[in-house]
Amino acid sequence: MSIGQLQEYGLERMDDESIREFVDSQRTGVLGLTADDVPYMVPMSYAYDGDSTIYFTYVLGTSSRKEDLSEQHRRARFLVYSVETMFNWVSVLLKGKLSKTPESEWPELEPLLRETWRPELFRNASTSGSVRVYEFTITHQAGIRHTGLAPGFREGTDYETEFDEAE
Repeated sequence: MSIGQLQEYGLERMDDESIREFVDSQRTGVLGLTADDVPYMVPMSYAYDGDSTIYFTYVLGTSSRKEDLSEQHRRARFLVYSVETMFNWVSVLLKGKLSKTPESEWPELEPLLRETWRPELFRNASTSGSVRVYEFTITHQAGIRHTGLAPGFREGTDYETEFDEAE
């Protein structure tokens, strides 16, 4: 079914402002990079400038498939989503271009990057391993959300009682 067909069930397209607000309110998503014949997908935390750029901190070992693919293809997709219930969820898909942020620009990004959520494991590893900052410049964005009950469901209705009374 298309999004248009699903609108009667409470699905709605998000406008650009709603997408920006949602991406700004989240801190993790899934980065999709081009690999041989299948996508290479990796969960990532991020910092967002509130407009058109997302920043990723790559904590690297001696070799990194993520970094290699980022350098080879430069195009990526990033999925940011949140699921509260089966009737309340949001999904935003971003397309963009990846580029390595020069180390000389890191100091001005420090306040933004400091607020990035990261598992403690990666926070500790970043002090002992190699670190790179990549910027993802958003070239296209689309979002959908479902924030209501499906037709036939009403809040506050005790369906079990209604079923019993119908007998």
